[in-house]
Amino acid sequence: MSNTVNWDLVQKWTSRENVSAYWKPYGYPSIMSPGASAFSDAQQMPKWNIPEEAIISVAINGAFFTKADNPNQATTPEEIIRSAEECIEEGAQIIHLHARDEKGYNVLTVDAFRRVIETLKQRHPDISYDACLVAVDEAESREMKAMMAAGLIESVPVNTTALILGDNLFVKPPHVIIEKTRLVVEAGLTPQLAVYSDADIDNARRFLIDSGLVKGPLSWLLVPGLPGCSPMWSTESMVEGLLRMVHLIRDIDPHGDLIVCAGGRSGLYLANLALLLGLHVRIGMEDTVWMWPHRDQKIERNVDVYKTVRDMALALGRTPMTAEAYKRKVAGK
Repeated sequence: MSNTVNWDLVQKWTSRENVSAYWKPYGYPSIMSPGASAFSDAQQMPKWNIPEEAIISVAINGAFFTKADNPNQATTPEEIIRSAEECIEEGAQIIHLHARDEKGYNVLTVDAFRRVIETLKQRHPDISYDACLVAVDEAESREMKAMMAAGLIESVPVNTTALILGDNLFVKPPHVIIEKTRLVVEAGLTPQLAVYSDADIDNARRFLIDSGLVKGPLSWLLVPGLPGCSPMWSTESMVEGLLRMVHLIRDIDPHGDLIVCAGGRSGLYLANLALLLGLHVRIGMEDTVWMWPHRDQKIERNVDVYKTVRDMALALGRTPMTAEAYKRKVAGK
């Protein structure tokens, strides 16, 4: 095969200098110091700024998926409690809950939540519990306020969103975003700003942060990957999409805690990416039915996902945050 190498010139210099590299160990006796340079105190490979602890929240059942979507979905109080306890027995410290009615659909009543959370708190009093309180009518609005005063949970998501979520219209008008946040704060709970897309981040800025209703550092829930949310169709779109959301939030809340919800097909891949980026994660059967983005294998138990992500965090040198530490952290938000 022909080439354009000037072999005469190569041979000329090879005859003079042989096939030898230039090498002078100016830092001798050290060859490659992992610490400071021989010429200064500057660290040559400084440590990365990664939090030692990782928040790993387990979202047990959510509002979306029914047994028709995943036969393993927990819908009854007994199933929800059992799933949560399986995770707690493996070390889960933060449990996120929804209540379901007798038909398996999401419902917001204090009684429905109490049946689950009081049982869990009696058996596992040191665990942190939170719940999603999305009221869709006047009766649920009353129950939402009562739930905030019930002393069952530490934090409440505030969805700053307007989107077509799957085949459903899901909109929080400005007055709802603002008033719900006020109610959460006045109840002594932590508002978690739940954002599904770039626009939701701007809504949080416009209505909550720049208005002065809340001040950073704040607690954020990033919920991409579901249909109608910030799309994650591939590894590339997952990385690009998450980084954009993170950068937008850092512009308005530089020191906030970002909890990435492993939703849709992205699932465990998104959780892995979040941990690599020094962020925090929420995993479980609320936000996805699949174990892996490239397979159709359904999640059988929340605890299987929890153990995978727990071990993933440990393999990256990050320790799952304890409930006590998490409660202290969110109490300051």
